[in-house]
Amino acid sequence: MSSPVSYRLEGNIGVIAVNNPPVNALSQPVRQGILDAITRAQGDESAAVLIICEGRTFIAGADITEFGKPFKSPWLPELLAAIEASSKLVVAAIHGTALGGGFETALAAHYRCAVPAAKIGLPEVKLGLLPGAGGTQRTPRLAGVRASLDLITGGVPISAPQGEKLGLIDKIVEGDLQAAALAWISELLANETAIRRSSEQAVPEFDPAIFDEYRSQLLKRARGQVAPGYIVDCIEAAASGSFDEGMAVEREAFTACMESPQSAGMRHIFFAERQAAKVEGLAKDTPKRSVQSVGVIGGGTMGGGIAMCFANAGITVTMIEISDEALQRGLAIVDGNYAGSVKRGKLSEEKARSCRGLISGSTDYAALADVDMVVEAVFEDPGLKKKIFKQLDAICKPGAILATNTSYQDVDVIAAATNRPADVIGTHFFSPAHIMKLLEVVRGEKTADDVLATVMSLAKTIRKVPVVSGVCYGFIGNRMLRPYGKTAQLLLLEGASPQQIDTAMEAWGMAMGPLRVFDLAGLDVGYKARQALSDEKKGDPKTYRVADLLVELGRMGQKSGAGFYAYDDNRKPTPDTAVDKLIETVADDLGVARRKITDEEIVDRLISALVDEGRKILDEGIAQRSSDIDVVYVYGYGFPVSRGGPMFYADQN
Repeated sequence: MSSPVSYRLEGNIGVIAVNNPPVNALSQPVRQGILDAITRAQGDESAAVLIICEGRTFIAGADITEFGKPFKSPWLPELLAAIEASSKLVVAAIHGTALGGGFETALAAHYRCAVPAAKIGLPEVKLGLLPGAGGTQRTPRLAGVRASLDLITGGVPISAPQGEKLGLIDKIVEGDLQAAALAWISELLANETAIRRSSEQAVPEFDPAIFDEYRSQLLKRARGQVAPGYIVDCIEAAASGSFDEGMAVEREAFTACMESPQSAGMRHIFFAERQAAKVEGLAKDTPKRSVQSVGVIGGGTMGGGIAMCFANAGITVTMIEISDEALQRGLAIVDGNYAGSVKRGKLSEEKARSCRGLISGSTDYAALADVDMVVEAVFEDPGLKKKIFKQLDAICKPGAILATNTSYQDVDVIAAATNRPADVIGTHFFSPAHIMKLLEVVRGEKTADDVLATVMSLAKTIRKVPVVSGVCYGFIGNRMLRPYGKTAQLLLLEGASPQQIDTAMEAWGMAMGPLRVFDLAGLDVGYKARQALSDEKKGDPKTYRVADLLVELGRMGQKSGAGFYAYDDNRKPTPDTAVDKLIETVADDLGVARRKITDEEIVDRLISALVDEGRKILDEGIAQRSSDIDVVYVYGYGFPVSRGGPMFYADQN
């Protein structure tokens, strides 16, 4: 097998070229190859060394498949020390992405150039880790303390031009990267530019109070995660001591993170997300249908968000509403969302304007005659959905994909309203649809393979994380939410207050406690769904009586100003004694003895409810694999990524 690293002379410049597709990951053979090449360069006739990568990217990171396996020399800090110690000038030339260990490699070079489209970053925090090969030590010496804290605790890559402003990139080059890099090195040599080692630079002046400031921020922003705190410690060590002292702190912190259950959980989700994209029994070469235009039926909050998902990916969208007034209201929602994205810095004004220009509207279903796909996003009314799909069957062109955004309804029943059930599929977006990453792709009994393959691929195009589900009431996520919610209702009657339940779950790591979630979604949604069920299917009144009475009192959640909590104009929740009294009355009526309940019991019972239902979903074949359920709950329901999802958590505890 040929080496993934080559070395050659281009005039008086030694060129180290990495070719380890698809992303030039820093596997052991790559590390060894670079070390051998840099060592060789010290004794040959080269005057300088260029590190460059073939293919579509620079080194995009470590080979995380090696994590948890026996160590194989050389380790990355050893390699980077050799690069930095080179007696000959070393330049890294970056294209694509230089992330994690890849960017640490670039930082060990004496100078860095990049094409304008390149991105750089240290995203290890997203795996519950921190840069372990000097990233926390070299970065602040070049970019300063605040920029390093932002870059490394946030884990979000930045553009090469941004990196240049921070001092992390020395030159932006145009045209052919290798030719431009070689020309720049020749210029550096002609000017007798001195070797500049990052480790020998002084950290720019900073305010010592910045470290406590960031620790305080991270307690809220990265609740419960240990890696961000360690990152602050490491950067503080870089700012207050020698490079070698800082490296010792970084190594100890990296080891602690690597051995933590949090990193194990986050690495599990990293792999689980990629595994979820693979559909069992679906051939890799399954053809895909072209989707260049999409219709969205329904201009509400969900429909508007879905329209934006497609428009943001460059796909034209036609929004359908029942009246001009409703249509204008729906388009106004889209306008407001785009304005918000610009204000938050998520989109430039130019990009927002371009995307918004792809969305048009109509009150006539005939406008959907030539679209490649339709996503129905109306109320959870099975009769209305079947009526819409019957209309679509008559209007849409042959081969158009017909998707329903239902959260609960039977996709097979909806498909049966058409003469083309093979073209029908479920696409369960999560609100707000233009922000939430999860997409449950519901495969009906008769859904064609090419339809499923197309939607799974399209999900990536619109920047969603797709998970395949079979057909059942609530699919994966909402089906598991039912016993979770029922358990929360039982805990209320047995003695826990709404705020105790929510606080316990949020302290454990959930993004939002269950009762706050129900208030956010609207208590009337579950109420209406229960009204369509028989008493037998509704189950034990203890699991829904309080919620039903709140709705009947006009307390539907945030949108009505009151639910399990009272809400001010800013939708800030406040405990309400009227709700406490209602709970006590219902408990007395239903014969439930109230007692003191601990936070530990709350967490154990609620998580057990999720896990037990998840196991049933697996047994029934609704989910393809246990890790798919974890992806659903991390990306769709605010389950803490540091715990790896409910099924992973249960397996570890």
